[in-house]
Amino acid sequence: MKHLPVPVSHSHSFYNVADSVFTHYCSFSNSLSNSLFICKTLSKETSRKFLIFHRNSPLLVLVPDSHSIIFASPGPQGTFKNVFDYNYQTLKANVDLLKLIQMGLTFSDENGNQPTCGTDKHCVWQFNFCEFNPNEDVYANDSIELLSQSGIDFIKNFEMGVDANRFSELLMSSGIVLNDSVHWVTFHSGYDFGYLLKLLTCKNLPDTQVEFFKLIKLYFPVLYDIKHLMKFCNSLHGGLNKLAELLEVERIGICHQAGSDSLLTSCTFMKLKENFFNGSPEKYAGVLYGLGVENGQNAY
Repeated sequence: MKHLPVPVSHSHSFYNVADSVFTHYCSFSNSLSNSLFICKTLSKETSRKFLIFHRNSPLLVLVPDSHSIIFASPGPQGTFKNVFDYNYQTLKANVDLLKLIQMGLTFSDENGNQPTCGTDKHCVWQFNFCEFNPNEDVYANDSIELLSQSGIDFIKNFEMGVDANRFSELLMSSGIVLNDSVHWVTFHSGYDFGYLLKLLTCKNLPDTQVEFFKLIKLYFPVLYDIKHLMKFCNSLHGGLNKLAELLEVERIGICHQAGSDSLLTSCTFMKLKENFFNGSPEKYAGVLYGLGVENGQNAY
């Protein structure tokens, strides 16, 4: 599910994110440049690292990935109020059934700077979860093949990956959800937030969009979907990679891996915000592309 929260504040009060300890197990890190690395996490490694995010790094870019869409439609035929309702029921059918494989999180300040966490490099995170079993769970063959080609080891993740329930507990206690000082940024992110809500609530998604958006506003009070923002930028089109190319944003890391996708989303948002919205896209916050929208605003 594509990407991360970024700050769009008007003062230092934007940094009023409670000091939090975000605990995970850092199994290995890929150094991608002289100044940045992606920390890939597995929970059963002996190397444990406690990451502390202070008030000066409140921004998040979220990229949860299941990379599987089994149902191209909501399943059993029914009556749908509009295309947005149809899209939501399709989303719900997939999210309820499928399991999260990866999640990428990029933290940054309002200028796009990532934390160093006590190192000499800026860092982003990629969490590999253990719930998906390729030998038993349903999945889309083309999606899993794509992820395999991108270097994801499903067996290793299943045997050694992060427990999603434990991760959810840490996410809740970290201070980055239920917090209007944290701005979340994603790309075409209905599925992203669907998986996150499933993770945080330990329940299937609500039956209606109305209830879905109530939870969205509760857990993620300020969010931006770049795909929605692009509708107000006449010259921009395409997916995340195409948009980054048009804005001359360079990818760091491997395409279709959540850590790299998260970082690219963050950097692309910063460029988009400055070039097309004079640094202030607040008017378009709270909308998820393809779901209930009226006149550019969330209908719920």
